[in-house]
Amino acid sequence: MTVSATLAANEAIAERRAAGEEVLALGFGEAGIPVHPLLRQRLTQAAGQISYGPVAGIDAAREAAAGYWTRRAIPTGAEQVLLGPGSKPLLFALLHAAGGDVVLPKPAWVSYAAQSQLLGRDPIRVPVPEGEGGVPDADAMDAAVREARRAGRDPRIVIVTLPDNPTGRLASEQSVKALCEAARELDLIIAADEIYRDLVFEPGTFPSPAAWAPERTVTTTSLSKNYALGGWRVGAARFPDSPLGERLRESVRGTASELWSSTPMPMQHAAAYAWSDPQELVERVALARRLHGSVANAVAEAFSEAGCEVLPPQGGFYVWPDFEPLRDSLAAHWGIATSADLARVLLERFGVVVLPGSAFGDDPERLTVRVAVTGIYGENDSERLAALVSRQPVEMPWISEALDGLKEKLQALTAPE
Repeated sequence: MTVSATLAANEAIAERRAAGEEVLALGFGEAGIPVHPLLRQRLTQAAGQISYGPVAGIDAAREAAAGYWTRRAIPTGAEQVLLGPGSKPLLFALLHAAGGDVVLPKPAWVSYAAQSQLLGRDPIRVPVPEGEGGVPDADAMDAAVREARRAGRDPRIVIVTLPDNPTGRLASEQSVKALCEAARELDLIIAADEIYRDLVFEPGTFPSPAAWAPERTVTTTSLSKNYALGGWRVGAARFPDSPLGERLRESVRGTASELWSSTPMPMQHAAAYAWSDPQELVERVALARRLHGSVANAVAEAFSEAGCEVLPPQGGFYVWPDFEPLRDSLAAHWGIATSADLARVLLERFGVVVLPGSAFGDDPERLTVRVAVTGIYGENDSERLAALVSRQPVEMPWISEALDGLKEKLQALTAPE
């Protein structure tokens, strides 16, 4: 098992900067905004909490998480919630509890496949509906699962991401409903990774699978994206109020007791405050949504102007350009034939760090890359905070300069003199 492609990109950025090399850091999916002072205060106040806590999490944090989901139209009791040091270990423990093979959308976040492989299972990848992301096409999933079972495999769980990493797209309600119906027919558990839920750019009904398949959907979230607290490592899983949900929760709790014992106590107290949705933090998330949406759409426009096919991002902070219309030119001038070739040339020739689509399970020959836009929000907390509160983030001098630099580099890549 190699280091996660996203974390490896972050390390590559740090190494190149330490060497004095120019870097346009568009590879690592970190939220890129400063911690809110009230969250810092809560963490400081709880710093003396050094005892082991309950494996599932302290009552205050589980009750707050239950309230968080209930206010988002997913009625939840505290007994359905289990906390972990980030949503990644919770997802891994859930895959272990589910057993059998894992069905993934194609493309999908890098760690889903890696976690499946750590458990000795090659994932079953199913394309997403045209123009969408994060959810396997229901008809294609039905066919793939039935074929896998005929071949002696044992698919038991499907993972969906809403909104999606890497594409930045939000699956339609129609696609999610169809996925839920197919999962019920195939008796699949649904793992709904909704870590970017609060960062959907446009208001509207959120298509959570828990609304249409409540008896089989496990939903996960954390504070790493909406509040930019990735390094604090705290997440939560909501299990169904059903016999299946109770069995899965107890299995995950047992795994947790042997792997991480309990979620760090100071983080739980900070999370209890954050998941209660105090007005100050609700306002902070609204600012983050505006910042991510403004910059992501500007970055998408830059790739579109360069000749790429790119759909407008709908949530999170990712853009998924496809260089297919430029394939002949890229092959002739740079010898590019795969997404890995494309990412390598962007890094070595232009200092632009992106991840190849193949890292997310896309066909290697497809010329897709994932672009994480948060790397241009600023070099320090002062700049990032200024970008956060600006009504026109793309007009901040350092962001405008980075966007202009990206356009120049794309021009040199796609239309070399």
